[in-house]
Amino acid sequence: MDKILYGTAYYYEYLPYERLEEDISMMKKANINLVRIGESTWSTYEPQDGVFDFSPLDKVLDAMNKANISVIVGTPTYAIPTWLARKYPEVMVTTKDGQRKYGARQIMDITNQVFLKYAERIIKKMISHVANHPAIIGYQIDNETKHYGTSGENVQKQFAMYIKAKFSGNLDKFNKEFGLDYWSNRINSLDDFLSVDGTINGSLGAEFEKFQREIVTNYLNWQAKLVRELKKENQFITHNLDFEWRGYSYGIQPDVNHFEASKCLDITGIDVYHPSQENFTGAEISFAGDIARTTKHKNYFVLETQAQAFKDRVPFPGQLKLAAYSHIASGANVIEYWHWHSIHNSLETYWKGILSHDFNTNPVYEEVSETGKELKMLSKKIANLKISSKVAFLVSNESLTALKWFPFSSDKNYNDVFRILYDELYKLNVRTDVSDANNINLKDYDLVIIPSLYSVSDKKLEEINEYVKNGGHILCMFKSGFTNENVKVRTEVQPGILSKVCGVHYEMFVDPKYSSLDLNPNFNQNVDKKISDWMELLIPDTANVLAKYKHKHWGKYAAITENIYGNGSAIYIGCLPSKEVINEVFKYYLDKLQILRDTSLLFPIIYKEALNAENHKIRFYFNYSDDDQFIISQYDMVDLLTQNSIKAGDKIKLSSWNYLITEEK
Repeated sequence: MDKILYGTAYYYEYLPYERLEEDISMMKKANINLVRIGESTWSTYEPQDGVFDFSPLDKVLDAMNKANISVIVGTPTYAIPTWLARKYPEVMVTTKDGQRKYGARQIMDITNQVFLKYAERIIKKMISHVANHPAIIGYQIDNETKHYGTSGENVQKQFAMYIKAKFSGNLDKFNKEFGLDYWSNRINSLDDFLSVDGTINGSLGAEFEKFQREIVTNYLNWQAKLVRELKKENQFITHNLDFEWRGYSYGIQPDVNHFEASKCLDITGIDVYHPSQENFTGAEISFAGDIARTTKHKNYFVLETQAQAFKDRVPFPGQLKLAAYSHIASGANVIEYWHWHSIHNSLETYWKGILSHDFNTNPVYEEVSETGKELKMLSKKIANLKISSKVAFLVSNESLTALKWFPFSSDKNYNDVFRILYDELYKLNVRTDVSDANNINLKDYDLVIIPSLYSVSDKKLEEINEYVKNGGHILCMFKSGFTNENVKVRTEVQPGILSKVCGVHYEMFVDPKYSSLDLNPNFNQNVDKKISDWMELLIPDTANVLAKYKHKHWGKYAAITENIYGNGSAIYIGCLPSKEVINEVFKYYLDKLQILRDTSLLFPIIYKEALNAENHKIRFYFNYSDDDQFIISQYDMVDLLTQNSIKAGDKIKLSSWNYLITEEK
């Protein structure tokens, strides 16, 4: 792309009255150049079985084309029509809680052959009908696809065949590896392979969830293949992956492996929703962008993000602009708001769009317009940014799932460990990639950060050891290396294979109640030294102690260690410390590795840099606070918005929720 695409989801079918031309006029005034349509309205395009009406789609496409607004068309398969559920009730997904009732979206079984038959028909009819339309630049397959908990009889049979293939029909090997002799769970014949919905076996349960994620990957592959056979060569295929949801995007998605699911796409797309107002930090924009960019190591699309959304998300003045440029600084080439107009009926009536229910201008629309005007001016300078990082997170869907079966906490999960690490590194302005164990090339990075890699193969752990031996560096969190890829606890002293590289071992772990940390004098002592949830009693072998436990009985044990191994090094954290301690450890390690360069730029100032299409260095400075902030320029550069020159040493004021975008002279 030679420009940033700036747009919105548009639902003509939801309008309470005809206003297409008026909407387009307002879009043009706001410099919106992209809309996404079609993904939600199967029942409009096929009101009865085999009766098709694409006239609403045609009308919007023709109007957008006349206005020179590009269009992404979504396949409408994530919300099924009433007639399909009535005629074929078996398409409704069966979960461990029973079969879902019709009403919501994403309530179908994406493995059901009847559903797939009708989904294929609407996809083929729709794409064949619109593929040659000049307004369409690409297609979004489905919408926020997940497995929806599907675990009916057909899925259980598929899982039995999956296990048979995985173990080449050797059920004895399967039983031994999964420990199924326990409580007489042994499976001696495929005929005895009962539903795993009630299993107490963590290995079997985690493997089933991995299989469910593969269902999603296969389903998206299937849709991509259908669309690819019909689309024009210059049209792309994308999908809007979402993240663990805690009222906003929080961590890696438990129900989808983003790195595998995105392989069928031309461009990875994501949905990013985040806290706003006083709680807006940009961390969600950054971590989601780092994942999306790393899936294919190229720029990505933000296919949904918030405009007004809920009452606690209505942005303060300036925050919408700040968010838009934050997406771009992480590598986004598309920013689309969900959605254009607030909806007047049904479930999402109060998830507000750019326009409120009265369709009039408002401060959010005005800020969208200002952002669109700026992007039109800056687009060629900041599109297709080339981003590189020497630091990576190694994340793991398998560990996330396994730690659900064997939790380290009553109220935290794997993503909490990932986010405390990610957020503190983000605040230090260290650019990162985020990859998984099956797709990361460790040699590409100087430092790899490993959140609680609980379930992992021997081979990958040996790769990590070799990476460090050859000069790499890792920071590794508690419970890493504990089980193999089948969630079978290793028989070695923990942390198992990683003991070699970390230079430490432990025989016991305890509840950290009444415990805190005794930090090495090199660290700031005025930080919160409390620990929570998990505490490994570390015994150094060759490692140096960075922190011990402060406790009458556990005080002789190490909590955080550092070890030299070959030409590299490893820090191991055997507990869950406060974010302040994590920040201190990062500063110590990054300074030692000469990765943390400018310690004057710390949160609430967020700094990101990249090369643009002309190989000029673009620098972004963001103020994520309600107060004015000041920075001292380290470079001679030009403010891209004002074209004013900035010299090294100049003091620059960033007002609240504001930004500076520069190009190096």
